[in-house]
Amino acid sequence: MAPPEGTTRERILFLIKTRGPQTAQDLAGRLELTPVAVRQHLVLLHEGGLVEFDQEPQGVGRPARMWRLTEAGGQRFPEGYADLALDILDGVRASFGSEGLDKLVAARTRSQAASYRAVMPEFETPLAKRIAALVRIRSREGYMAEWRRGRDGTFTLLENHCPICAAARVCQGFCGAEQKLFEELLGPEVEIERTEHILEGSRRCAYTIRARDSAAG
Repeated sequence: MAPPEGTTRERILFLIKTRGPQTAQDLAGRLELTPVAVRQHLVLLHEGGLVEFDQEPQGVGRPARMWRLTEAGGQRFPEGYADLALDILDGVRASFGSEGLDKLVAARTRSQAASYRAVMPEFETPLAKRIAALVRIRSREGYMAEWRRGRDGTFTLLENHCPICAAARVCQGFCGAEQKLFEELLGPEVEIERTEHILEGSRRCAYTIRARDSAAG
C-alpha cells in the first residue's frame, strides 16, 4: 500500500500506521528522501506528541531508533462517528439488554452482506480476485486494507485501521460478525483464521485465508 499524497509528515504517519515501527532509514527509502530529512520530520512529529521511539541494538554501532505512533498519532486516523456509535450502543443495551445488541449486530451484518454481494465477484471467480475485491470495499470504508499471497498458497488479509474500533470495544460481537461475513462472501471452500486483533493489543487486524481445494486462482 503506497502512501497517499499529502505532506511528508502525513506520509510518515501513514507508513508507520500501515507498516508498523520503522527506522528513519526505512522511511527514507519508501519516501525517496534522505535519512537526514526524514529525521528532521520525525523530531517535529515527536515534539508534537505523534510519534515515539524505542532503541533497538543493531550489532556494532549505535542502536537504531524504531519509530511508532503514540495514542495521539493513532487518533489522526479517525473512527467514524465514534461518540454517536457509543451513545447508540449504550441506549440499545439499556433498553434491550445483550439480546438487543446481538440483534443490532446481526442487522448490520445482513446490510453489509447485501451491499458487498452487489459488487463482489461470483464464487466461481478465482479466490485471489475475490479477496482483492473485498479489500477494495473495505478500504473504501476506511479499514486501510491490503492483501498478500504466501508461497504456501495461503492469503493474508490485513486491515491497518478500524473505523469502528470504539464500538467494537463496547460490543465485540462486531468483530466476530465481520469474520463470519468474510467467510460468507469468499465462499464455502474458504477457511479464515484471525491471527492479529487490534482489540487484543495488535496494531492491526490480520486474517489468514486458506482454500480447501487447489482452485485458489
